Amino acid sequence: MLAQNIKKLRKQRKLSQEELAKKAGVTYSTLIKLESGVNKNPTIKTIQQIAAALEVTLDELTKK
Repeated sequence: MLAQNIKKLRKQRKLSQEELAKKAGVTYSTLIKLESGVNKNPTIKTIQQIAAALEVTLDELTKK
């Protein structure tokens, strides 16, 4: 669910994966792995950074 939410929110904000990674302060590789579902257990810090970059709460980012 996290992977789908990140991708959906990123597209709604018209951000590329590279732009979101830069804005969130995470590596492009990390973001790709999260969006594709390869990394199913990211750190809370990473999730917080992505949520902040997408301007959503952790609850919004992780909801089902």
